[in-house]
Amino acid sequence: MKILVSGALLALLPLTSALAGSELTYTVSIDPARSTDEFQVTLQLPKKLKKDQAIYQFASTAPGTYQVMDMGRFVRKFEAFDKAGKPLESKQLSTNQWQLADPTHTREIRYTIAETWDTPVKDHRIYRMCGSSLEQDHALLNGQTILGYPQGMQGQPLRLKINYPSGWQAGSALTSDAQGYYHAKNYDHAVDSPILLGRLTEATTKLGDAEVALYCYSKTDQIKAGPLLADMQKMLGAAQSFLVQLPVKRYAFLYHFEDQSQGAWEHSYSSEYTLQEQPLTPEYAQQITDMAAHEFFHIVTPLNIHSEIIEQFNFVQPTGSQHLWLYEGTTEWAAHMMQLRGGLTSLDNYLTTLHDKVAYDHLRADTTYSLKRLGLQSFTDEGQQQYGNIYQRGAMTAALLDVRLLELSGGKRGLRDVLLELAKKYGPSKPVSEQNFFDDFTKLTYPEIRDFFTRYVENAEPLPLQEYYAKAGIRYDASLRTGRQLASLGTNSYGMLPAGIGFAEVSSTLQACGVSKGDQFVAYNGTPITPANMRQTLTAMQSGTPGAEVELTIRHDGAEKKVRCRTIARDEVKRYNFALDPQATPAQLALRQAWLKNL
Repeated sequence: MKILVSGALLALLPLTSALAGSELTYTVSIDPARSTDEFQVTLQLPKKLKKDQAIYQFASTAPGTYQVMDMGRFVRKFEAFDKAGKPLESKQLSTNQWQLADPTHTREIRYTIAETWDTPVKDHRIYRMCGSSLEQDHALLNGQTILGYPQGMQGQPLRLKINYPSGWQAGSALTSDAQGYYHAKNYDHAVDSPILLGRLTEATTKLGDAEVALYCYSKTDQIKAGPLLADMQKMLGAAQSFLVQLPVKRYAFLYHFEDQSQGAWEHSYSSEYTLQEQPLTPEYAQQITDMAAHEFFHIVTPLNIHSEIIEQFNFVQPTGSQHLWLYEGTTEWAAHMMQLRGGLTSLDNYLTTLHDKVAYDHLRADTTYSLKRLGLQSFTDEGQQQYGNIYQRGAMTAALLDVRLLELSGGKRGLRDVLLELAKKYGPSKPVSEQNFFDDFTKLTYPEIRDFFTRYVENAEPLPLQEYYAKAGIRYDASLRTGRQLASLGTNSYGMLPAGIGFAEVSSTLQACGVSKGDQFVAYNGTPITPANMRQTLTAMQSGTPGAEVELTIRHDGAEKKVRCRTIARDEVKRYNFALDPQATPAQLALRQAWLKNL
């Protein structure tokens, strides 16, 4: 999830020990040079390359990141050698490609590549959770940021060794052999297996017959693996109930807590998180758990449900998949729904989550931009502008699909059940059809579902929120006047919610106080504003007496200042409101009960 949120969309089979002895296995050694923030990489080939394998390829992107990476930008030195160690000519052909002058005699390739966190680039800066970091006491390695492959060898097995300091610990979904080598069945598998190294804490638990490990780096040791895993335990239990049986034997959570939050990135057998280090309060633990619930559910999709575009990912010229709604939107729906059905969150809180997703879709995204188009354009700058909505409109579309399936089946079969059927039918090694998946899904369910996909995924018709949620006795009102009066600063709450908690719109009331568009909202009546307490702060302001004076601390052009504003009276209008219908019929209540208990 790029929350940024995102995900390594690779379907990979478990490895066998036979890989280590394969004659086609090539070896990669990585030496972290902490003094220069670079990784020194040596690739040893088991036999000579063919003439058509003369191109060494670095990744232009990675599956699930949906961003331009162009890792060749970070290469500082590239050399090739023959069996005797004699240098051979090579030259850079393009941003991500180097040509070997004599591939048939090349036995070793050496290059130096800079870490991405602290290396400045002009455009397309790589998200932290998708990048690489190298510091004195830890390192984060994502395969695509360090490794490349000779043309034609993307599918060949490799073994990987990292020569890290003896006092460091390694955390990964991979496990090393007695000689310290990690074994990957191919380049895709290596990319799909991030490694966190350094001064880590570790904790493990069992979910059925699956092992779940959590590795944690915390800059000043404010967060430890054990307490964090304990806070996540109920969520993991709810996930197990939702999925019946976990489709993996081992899963690893990799947490990096330092100076800023940027999000999480899911992989087939692990997920990694770059988050702000702060005390592990119950509120912060819940934020982390919500994020982890999303990433963990990716063990279903795309690990077990994905198209051939994901199965055979093109690292040179990536192609978007129209089923991004399935990989990310459905996963986001499941992350919240399994917590509701598992008793980890209340129905009122869940309805608030629905409100927030609909509000994002209407206020911060293009509602005419279809989910299919978003998936196909996900690697473009155009698609990136709408990407965040895959977690909002994408999740709401999955939520409506769930309601529709339960209605058509008489409450016996929802989206969860169909996903489990699909996972069983396809699994990690058998892709669904990119072009025919909507039809195949319909054949597995009901004829009416094809119309649903046409209208709400392939096209961008307004989502039938009121009609569908009424089926479960839940009212939806796009605009609801309550008859109450609230204290206001003349702008709705969404004017204060962009990144950095800045003012996206400024009313005449705020202008009169000296607030300008883009100013950052720092504190309200002396209380610092954070994303976590923004909703609570706005509620406190609105519950005050209209006409009262309040103090705002704002940051304008880098300088903080305090301004005093007098609130005005505003009729309360609830936008995108979900609430239980007190007049729900027995049939509606029956479907609601099926909806709440579909485990």
